[in-house]
Amino acid sequence: MSDERRGSRDRGRHTPDRGRRDDRRDGRPRDEQGRTRSGSRGHGGPRRGHSASRPAERSRRSTPSRQVALEGLRLVREEDSYANLVLPRLLRSHRVSGRDAAFTTELFYGSLRAQGRLDAILTACVDRPLEEVDPALRDVLRLGAYQLLDMSVAPHAATSETVALARAEVGAGGASFVNAVLRRVGEKDLPQWIAEVAPDRDQDPTGHLAVVHSHPRWVVRALTDALAGHGRSREEIDELLAAQNAAPAVSLVMRPGLTDLDELIDHGASQGHLSIFGASWPAGDPGGMDPVKEGRVAVQDEGSQLAALALALGADDLVQGDDAHWLDLCAGPGGKTALLGGLTIDHDADLLAVELQEHRTELVDRAVATLREAGCEIETRTADGTVLGAELPGRFSRVLADVPCSGLGALRRRPEARWRRSPGDIGQLGGLQRDLLASALDAAAPGGVVAYVTCSPHLAETRLIVADVMKRRTDAEQLDARDAVRAGVLPAAQQDLDLGAGPAVQLWPHVHGTDAMYISLLRKLPAPSAAPTTPAEPATAEPTEEGTPTA
Repeated sequence: MSDERRGSRDRGRHTPDRGRRDDRRDGRPRDEQGRTRSGSRGHGGPRRGHSASRPAERSRRSTPSRQVALEGLRLVREEDSYANLVLPRLLRSHRVSGRDAAFTTELFYGSLRAQGRLDAILTACVDRPLEEVDPALRDVLRLGAYQLLDMSVAPHAATSETVALARAEVGAGGASFVNAVLRRVGEKDLPQWIAEVAPDRDQDPTGHLAVVHSHPRWVVRALTDALAGHGRSREEIDELLAAQNAAPAVSLVMRPGLTDLDELIDHGASQGHLSIFGASWPAGDPGGMDPVKEGRVAVQDEGSQLAALALALGADDLVQGDDAHWLDLCAGPGGKTALLGGLTIDHDADLLAVELQEHRTELVDRAVATLREAGCEIETRTADGTVLGAELPGRFSRVLADVPCSGLGALRRRPEARWRRSPGDIGQLGGLQRDLLASALDAAAPGGVVAYVTCSPHLAETRLIVADVMKRRTDAEQLDARDAVRAGVLPAAQQDLDLGAGPAVQLWPHVHGTDAMYISLLRKLPAPSAAPTTPAEPATAEPTEEGTPTA
């Protein structure tokens, strides 16, 4: 039985005593139907502001699906947890699966994505500033409002189950407050609320889009500028924001040499739409599948796969000189490292994976464990990537610098990032990104190729970083990355693949169906040879002690 049906079955009911209609078990007189009379309240009838189905008479516990969603929101809010890491763990620990897991996933991710829009609506339904409402109650209200406005949940079930959730979380007073607010929310449908709370598009286009698509204003402006800066139309902003609110498909990556598509099809997967190592999982958590448990397959966005493949496969014709040593400068948590490492055997190369934090190095070790067993030469090291170029100058033929960034390109999978980040974060990250790219170029051998990669289309994290580093150096050149990216793309997807005007490649959710990955390729130039010395006055040479003239 699903949580939806179980919730309605468990709803509390009052059963009158069948023997005596004036039973006084609780010390209060009852009428002929066994209901308590008004007594000292001084007036009859239902309590003002309450429906016939009062919070006190509803189930005191909500469904496990909603409880898991609420716990996930709390962890994201209080512990800055990543949504895509929190939910699978909670589903497993609470043993929520099947249709209930699908319900939880939609409710949890949807409430996070729609938070800005939901808060605008809830603000119109409460009698005080929303930020003054207890944070736990705000989480509950968002879950209830999302069910009422965005999901096909019966209004009475959405309200009653959310009230039960509030009672379990904060008590009866909070439950009554939630009941009153959600009844106001339910008075209008989503288009009516949008018309009421969103700014007029002609007068405030950014504010309108911020509410309609539930993104902070600064993100709407930044993404609009990014579209134009990467050679696309600003008019695509509606499509981009909508795509970032759409639940992404689960993408799998096949570790090179460890599995093939036929095996995954036997487990229920299908071929991916872009990456030659990609596969698509129908729904839910594929963690129980044997290839995943054995480390031969992992969850990874196809845009992330293409970024790694542009260096591992696409740079074959770009590297000049010895090609024996590869470097992943910012390796954690190890997804791209494993894809690079799996292809080192074909190139007779080794791979050094560097990560600043020990616990992330451990994640990389787990990601590449099966590849090591298969013979791939992969070394991990906990070290500062910004100084590695000075410590190992000119050693590596291929360097991946997948730098820390705002994550604005992965808002489909990490919707909480839009509410955590601020414009100030971009500036703080910029210095680190420049230092890492400079270190990557220092570590590259003459003729070696560096891939600068971010999961963000923000101009201050992409084009401007590359331009700023390049203008300070004379030992590097930017390459056209489009053919390198195509090297990792399925033949069937090549014809209609729009990779822009180059030289860098910016992927987009609304165009490519991937996270918004930025991929720029740079080549380290050989050191200039010393200019020959020209004698100033060869005709005036003087004799040496041995009698031989010198210039």
